[in-house]
This record gives sequence, C-alpha cells and structure tokens, in this order.
Amino acid sequence: MTTGLTYLEVQKHLEQLKLTQVQVVLDRLAEEASRRQWSYIEFLGKLLEEEMAARQERRLAVKQRLAHFPWVKTLDQFDFSFQPSIDEKKVRELATLRFVEQAEVVLLTGPPGVGKTHLAIGLGLEAVRAGYSVYFITLSELADQVPPDRTDPRWAERLRVLSHPRLLIIDEVGYVPLSPIVSYFVFSLVCRRYEKGAMIWTSNKGFADWAGVFAGDEVLTAAILDRLLHHSTVINIRGRSYRLQDKLRAGTISAPTAAATQPGERE
Repeated sequence: MTTGLTYLEVQKHLEQLKLTQVQVVLDRLAEEASRRQWSYIEFLGKLLEEEMAARQERRLAVKQRLAHFPWVKTLDQFDFSFQPSIDEKKVRELATLRFVEQAEVVLLTGPPGVGKTHLAIGLGLEAVRAGYSVYFITLSELADQVPPDRTDPRWAERLRVLSHPRLLIIDEVGYVPLSPIVSYFVFSLVCRRYEKGAMIWTSNKGFADWAGVFAGDEVLTAAILDRLLHHSTVINIRGRSYRLQDKLRAGTISAPTAAATQPGERE
C-alpha cells in the first residue's frame, strides 16, 4: 500500500511540474533501470533526456505551425536526380543557414512544378529546426492582406509582422499581377528586411518580366530587385514538372517544350 501511495504521489508531482513525458515513460524506464542496474543518476538522466527530447519536438511542432507551411517537405525528400540542372552542393550549402545568419536572399526561379516551393519549404524547415523564426506566404496571399489605404493602421501592423521573422519565404511571384498599392507595400517590406532579415523568393518568371508583376512600374521593380540581388543566391531550375512525372513516364502526356528562363531573360 505504501508503494502505491508513493507512486501516486510521484505522478502527482510530475503532473504539477508539467513533466508530462516523464509521466509517460516512468514505468518503462523504471523497469529498465532495475534490469540493467542503473545508478540513481543514470535513471534520472534517462528520464530528463526523454523529457527534453519531447519538449524539443513540441517546440518544433509549434514553430512549424507558426511558419504556415502549406505542407512539410524536407530537403532529403527532394529528388535531385530528377532535376540535374540544380547544383545540389549549392543547396546543401544553403542548408547550413549561413544565409539566414547573414540576412541574405535566396531566389528560386523556373517554370511551374520543378520544385521551387519544395526547396523553399525544405530550407525553411532546416531554419525552424535550428531555432529561427520562419514565415511562409504566397505573394497572392500577401496581396489579399494589404489594406487599400496606406493610412490604415493595419498597413503598418502587417508590415511589422512580416518584418519580424528571421526568415521570410514569399512563394509564387508571377502568377498574379499586383496593384500599385500592393507593389509599394512589397517594396516597403523589402526595404525593411534589406540586410536585416533573410528571405527566400520563388518565381516562375525571369527578372526582366517582374515589372509586369509589380503594376508595370519598372522603377519600383528595379529598386526591389536591386535590394534582393545585392546579397543573394540565385538558383534557376530548368527541368520537367514533378507533378507530371508519373504521366510522363507512362507516356500519357508529352514533356512541355518550354524551358525555364535564366534570370534577366524573357520567357
């Protein structure tokens, strides 16, 4: 009876201390400690290891949710053999996250389906695991969140929020043309983050065509690109769509003839 009461008291203390993982593994590790004749310190160390590992997993899960990734895709899941135009060594170098620490920019360009978003999310996940704050958003989603009036308090607040993460990922530049007010918001955001916060941009257009995205304003576009390209790594992907690879292999469709544009060239 005494042993039972002691056990219940231990569980109660663990609950009050919020050592939830220790509660889960206590019985298993106690049996293992008895079988292997662990010392008290070894037993305590194993319990704390389990608790720390569980807390780290929970922190990563929260950071991933806050990053708003549309899905989870790691770099290890990327098929570099399918896209031989990509320098895998360069991507692995980016995965060291030196570009995040130095507040630099990564620009991933190429036609739809070649893996730009996968690489962006993969690098974003590496940053999350390293403890950096990350936020993912498509350019069209960003456009929907910009108030139409610059005097609206929500304008400054949204600018502040997007300026905060150590790594900001802006996906799908080129699919939706922006209004002048949204274009100016993006310019303001780039200015805020320039040399202060790392960014990853993905685009299906060559840089020469970005003016068509930013309300046809060539001066504003040049100012945006000037800041993005100053401290940047550009990866242009020439290849086939991952989404269509099964159909291509089966021969149900033919491969598109259009190739991705080099940065600065027209499609």
